[in-house]
Amino acid sequence: MDTLTGLLDGPKARGAFVLRSVLSTPWALRIEDRAPLSLITMLDGDAWILPDGGQPVLVRPGDLALLRGPDAYTLADDLRTEPEIVIGPGQICSKDGVSVATSMALGVRTWGETRPGDERPSVMLTGTYLAEHEIGRRLLAHLPTLLVRPAGADTTEDTLVRLLATEVTRAEPGQELVLDRLLDLLVVGVLRGWLAAPDADAPGWLRAQTDDVVGPALRLLHDDPARPWTVAALAAEVGVSRAGLARRFSTLVGEPPMAYLANWRLAVAADLLRDPGLTVAAVARRVGYGDAFALSTAFKRVRGLTPQEHRRLAASADGPAVDGTVAEGLAAGEAAAARAAAGEAVAGGAAASVPGPTTVVLAAG
Repeated sequence: MDTLTGLLDGPKARGAFVLRSVLSTPWALRIEDRAPLSLITMLDGDAWILPDGGQPVLVRPGDLALLRGPDAYTLADDLRTEPEIVIGPGQICSKDGVSVATSMALGVRTWGETRPGDERPSVMLTGTYLAEHEIGRRLLAHLPTLLVRPAGADTTEDTLVRLLATEVTRAEPGQELVLDRLLDLLVVGVLRGWLAAPDADAPGWLRAQTDDVVGPALRLLHDDPARPWTVAALAAEVGVSRAGLARRFSTLVGEPPMAYLANWRLAVAADLLRDPGLTVAAVARRVGYGDAFALSTAFKRVRGLTPQEHRRLAASADGPAVDGTVAEGLAAGEAAAARAAAGEAVAGGAAASVPGPTTVVLAAG
């Protein structure tokens, strides 16, 4: 499993909040939901994205904008339009402090405010990942605050945008899964474009996955963290000398193979602990620790809390799945708002340093 797979494989890729917004100009939305990752694309009309502390970027129909949380930002039809609507944690939507979840609902996963006679309102699709995934956090910490892939850069992704626009308003069995997978594919496409850009400031351990030696070694560690790996055993699997692998791995990834494996094991364990059906002992075995005590010792030393404490905090931070209609989904989000503080406590257990606001606009082709 590579790191892009790890970003989307697990709790983070399930039950994402997908919404179609229809808005008459002038309009502006203040986004303060603290979501770890959001994808925005315009279907009709232009929009300005204004990250707090960053430069505004104009997004046109078909462009894909990827925003890394938890910092707030503003979406507006014009730089001069002041936001009246605020989207808070749990996707609570309010205007002047009053919830508008019901009054602005326009149908299945559709929301907004239009004026009579407005034949060309702005139409926007938003996909928001509501829960942070331990494995993906290491990648998220290195992403730009705002990453934009212009329309036409990839015909496959342009097709996926059209599919997402078609699927978002359907209320059929399994629809949430369809939307999750389409959203995942679009996110991966944007990230691939970023990694392929010659001036991308991607971390060395992420670029190392394309290396002929270190890439296979990373995939072996990711796929089987429970195996009693040594540098010698890993080198034998990839067909190089022990010294050669250790030197190349440390140079490209930034840490020795066994140090990387130790951190990976704890990240996988942190995700597995979200499953109430798994005991701490079972999690320990699946990530290469002999028993629950050994895992608890390592977890406490590195993350500052025990596996049981992490599990309780993670359970309190996980919100309910978004329902089929916008009104119901936003109401469910209001019930989850009280868990936002607990979610931040979970993130603090293994927080990576997050860079300041950065904006990257990829080349069109």
